[in-house]
Amino acid sequence: MTTATLPRAHTERPVTDLPARFDAVRAATRALAAPLSAEDALLQSMPDASPSKWHLAHTTWFFEQFILAELPGFSAFDPAYDFLFNSYYESVGPRHARPQRGVLSRPGLERVLEYRDSVEERMRGHFARGALPDELARRLELGLHHEQQHQELLLTDIKHAFSLNPLEPAYRARPQAAPASRNTGEREWCEGAQGSVRVGASAWPSAAVFAFDHESPPHLSQLAPHALARHPVDNAAYRDFVGEGAYANPLLWLSAGWDWICANDIARPIYWGEDLESEFTLQGRRALDPAAPVVHLNYFEADAFARWAGARLPTEIEWESAAAALAVAGNFADSGLLHPASSPVTNSAAAPLQMFGDVWEWTASAYLPYPGYRPLEGALGEYNGKFMCGQFVLRGGSCASPGSHLRASYRNFFMPADRWQFSGIRLARDL
Repeated sequence: MTTATLPRAHTERPVTDLPARFDAVRAATRALAAPLSAEDALLQSMPDASPSKWHLAHTTWFFEQFILAELPGFSAFDPAYDFLFNSYYESVGPRHARPQRGVLSRPGLERVLEYRDSVEERMRGHFARGALPDELARRLELGLHHEQQHQELLLTDIKHAFSLNPLEPAYRARPQAAPASRNTGEREWCEGAQGSVRVGASAWPSAAVFAFDHESPPHLSQLAPHALARHPVDNAAYRDFVGEGAYANPLLWLSAGWDWICANDIARPIYWGEDLESEFTLQGRRALDPAAPVVHLNYFEADAFARWAGARLPTEIEWESAAAALAVAGNFADSGLLHPASSPVTNSAAAPLQMFGDVWEWTASAYLPYPGYRPLEGALGEYNGKFMCGQFVLRGGSCASPGSHLRASYRNFFMPADRWQFSGIRLARDL
């Protein structure tokens, strides 16, 4: 097994809450996979998605590869797993092709769960000895956030797979109905900060609080007068956009977006019914809630809607400056809804609502490094930086994101045509 070389003169850092968090994150992933059969867990509905079984194995491989392999007495659970469950770490070694993950009927789901058990048992054995080398404790922190990312991917990938089944099966029974929706059709605005603002997170691991490398370093940015919409765009507004023939109007679309529409015969959001009255969800098909945030839009759709609405998408700096003063609270995966919910009626218009949770919000910002950005050293430097080409930043998290995973500086990123994620729109405008 090949991995980045660590210095042998390790400094020791006592393991405090990491064992409990390790158990909690690992248990949450197992719980998300629990409703799935072995057949479900093998489904790969498109090259960009992965089977649930692969997510279970890859997140386990991460701990084995980057932590256990560096500790005394290591023995691989199965050396073949280095090839099967590596994702994109070129410096670690060759790997199975991503579009072909769905052909891996072996190892079976039961064997993958045994793999998880084995790695967890070995990790707990090292926890019991009271300390990990400082570098490995940092890798453990990164591994926990990595697994939380895959928890959301497990949900988005199985939703896409189930949507292609003519039976439209439900992943989970529908939870209790959400609170009454606000009225639709309103568009309120919150004035944003202007002038010089500080954004970004302090570089981890030198900082006490975790952030991915691409969230740093903190830096000053200039904002012109602007406003953000108080609410994400809802289904009612987007249905008006569709109903007015927006998907047949090339004047609303970026050239690449129009090419995407023509090449794929796109006429509405990915999970909406032809009558524009229903949508497929993780609880099966259900009536469209007019007041809930519209979800599963790609960047092209978000940009076209903003143009149709006489507005624009916010920059990621505008978004973060508005979110920085807000509590990280909202409709996350923890709520069990696993679908966007409309915001409660409130009389205060002081701040934007639903900045965290419900839907990832597309920004107009290309995914690029901050001034002075430095990736992590070694193989883990491949985690983010090499993807800074052709992608756009999303902010805020979604109804499928673990709440403890998010913060105002968090930068998600996807290609502009991607829409199987829980992504939506918040509008911005110049003042």
